[in-house]
Amino acid sequence: MSESFLAVLKAILDTLVLDEPVAMQPHLIDWRKRHEGQALAIALPGSTEAVAAIVSLCGRHRVPIYPQGGNTSVCGGSVPDASGSGIVVNLRRMNRILSVDPRDNAMLVQAGCVLANVQEAALAADRLFPMSLGAEGSCQIGGNIATNAGGTAVVRYGNMRDLVLGIEAVLPDGTIWNGLRTLRKNNSGYDLKNLFIGSEGTLGIVTAAALKLFPRPRHSVTALIAVGSIETAAALAQALQTEFPGAVSAVELISESELALVVRHIPGTAHPLASEAPWYVLVEIAGAEGEAVVCDRLTAILEEPMAAGSVTDATIATSERQRQQLWHLRHNVTEANVREGLGLTHDIAVPPARIPQFVHRAEAALASAFPQAVPVVVGHLGDGNLHYIAMFSHADWGAMADKPGATRAVGHLLYDIAADLGGTFSAEHGIGSIHLGEMSRYKPPVELLLMQRIKGLLDPDELMNPGRVLPR
Repeated sequence: MSESFLAVLKAILDTLVLDEPVAMQPHLIDWRKRHEGQALAIALPGSTEAVAAIVSLCGRHRVPIYPQGGNTSVCGGSVPDASGSGIVVNLRRMNRILSVDPRDNAMLVQAGCVLANVQEAALAADRLFPMSLGAEGSCQIGGNIATNAGGTAVVRYGNMRDLVLGIEAVLPDGTIWNGLRTLRKNNSGYDLKNLFIGSEGTLGIVTAAALKLFPRPRHSVTALIAVGSIETAAALAQALQTEFPGAVSAVELISESELALVVRHIPGTAHPLASEAPWYVLVEIAGAEGEAVVCDRLTAILEEPMAAGSVTDATIATSERQRQQLWHLRHNVTEANVREGLGLTHDIAVPPARIPQFVHRAEAALASAFPQAVPVVVGHLGDGNLHYIAMFSHADWGAMADKPGATRAVGHLLYDIAADLGGTFSAEHGIGSIHLGEMSRYKPPVELLLMQRIKGLLDPDELMNPGRVLPR
């Protein structure tokens, strides 16, 4: 069957097919080298019609489909399983910017567009596409949509769901749904696009999107502020959003343990402040106000806590180069963590006011159960999303007798705390293949039932990214 299937697959117009092991390998393992699978082939369609033909063919032959974008998932959702019975459909050839309309503040793009290229196309039209995250140089818009990506600008602009006006998708039966509308208001029934945003390719393949653009801020001020406690960090985030309503584009949290790893492992980085502190707040304020005015107001906000000693140091970027240096520290945390050791990352979210509670409870619980692990924390103070990482040295992790058991134990330790505080175990990374147990443990049964009914309606043969998102 596989030979006849592959022969027809290779004959589909506007499609490249890789079936040699060396050519396929980059698509079969995730970038952190933690998840690896097998596949019959890698299909690289060049058009929506080609995607539809591939999906229809797979349906007739009952061949599973694993949609793939830039393969930057951290949840095992972007590579196939170990069975080798399915194909990977990668959209990197579908990478055209279809249109940019500054009058409508909208742009149409194919799903294989790299996020950084979408940002640049918006800027060329004097507009802003605000999605920004560490993998923006390689992640693709289709993957951002499929995972409902977050990033550093959620506090002001929202998740990917808030930035998508419409989508085009190929359904599991090969039908093409063209929902590429740029309307801000459309109250004509169910909002179907939201079924696909965050579904991780389990309900269909997003092939194009209509994205929301914004006027480009005329001025921006970026600062890194050292604070003595997590309570001060949370209070400062609230104070900044109150003082600069609607203008805070990012308010990020970085622990000293995290910043030290970046400086240690990422070439060209250095600690930007004269002394260390337990926590740092990276803030960006962007709008129409002049930089001098914003700097003066920001300095005034910091005067009292600095006098009290709760804020210990700060630096405000005075050039674009300095701004990029500060953001370089933030955007390279994942790469630094990979180089340091085995980091168990937990993408939790709690109500922002409860971040200090989570941090204290998590630190105590981790120290008691896994004293060899170092807490490494980075996250988004404005929306309550923390990436809480239990960092093990390679030696300590290698000495673990039951690594899968330890991984689950650390996860449940932290997820239970988040759940108790009204939070979640997955804020922006998604479910993939590694969080199916958490879905069963933490999601209310009625929510799982509704999801399973939707999946059964659209993909009754369970061929779209099987083994992802929904526990069986």
